[in-house]
Amino acid sequence: MSIRLSIIGGGVMAEAILTRLLQSQLYPPDSLLVSEPQGDRRDFLAQTYQVKVTSNNQETLEAAEALLLAVKPQILDKVISQLTLDEIGNYPLILSILAGTPLSRLELTFPNFPVIRVMPNTPATVGAAMTAIAAGTQVKPSHLTLATSIFGAVGEVVEVSESLMDGVTGLSGSGPAFVALMIEALSDGGVASGLPRAIATKLAIQTVLGTATLIKETELHPGQLKDNVTSPGGTTIAGVAKLEEKGFRSAVIEAVKAAYRRSQELGK
Repeated sequence: MSIRLSIIGGGVMAEAILTRLLQSQLYPPDSLLVSEPQGDRRDFLAQTYQVKVTSNNQETLEAAEALLLAVKPQILDKVISQLTLDEIGNYPLILSILAGTPLSRLELTFPNFPVIRVMPNTPATVGAAMTAIAAGTQVKPSHLTLATSIFGAVGEVVEVSESLMDGVTGLSGSGPAFVALMIEALSDGGVASGLPRAIATKLAIQTVLGTATLIKETELHPGQLKDNVTSPGGTTIAGVAKLEEKGFRSAVIEAVKAAYRRSQELGK
């Protein structure tokens, strides 16, 4: 079978996307090609997922309908130096998950190619990602449909203008780390209150998961849910008051803004 999707880079995010694509049966293994410089990593991907592997990036361009760039933005120039773009007979859709790398740079690098900038997040590993996509100037509706189907396999997809992508990076791209810190802090608070660590962690995880599910399914405003839980003179309002005293909301806002600014810096 011919290659339908190629991936340059065989790291954690690439593997997460690969896994979900196979589990959803969107692509059969022999229609996927992964280019990875490390031989042991190539062997692992080939043996675990039965996909095709290579160390030659040029091969990823020659037959694929779409090419996913899943490398660190700092090595993009090195990857591009290994490609001969004028020797291919087709223009596959370029999907880039490189943080902070703007469409202008990608389209300059891949002239005449349809390019879509993509920002997934780490819950892609369990099919619960939030992915934003921004289309380049050569992108057609069919390309957007293809990108949505690929990243729909790892979670939810939303199309945004590129001007919003650094904000997306700061919020949903970096957000899993912020939420993980919140879960860890909740667990620590439980331990400080006398709970065994395993029980405290389980309570913290399910509390965050359940709250997010409730807000999503009911479309209840987070502030309204907070009000619903805080009874006059009760335990919850005492905790909320302490969070306000310590600047919890301000700290989260500033964390997202700091990640947003760093994304902007990476794009320069």
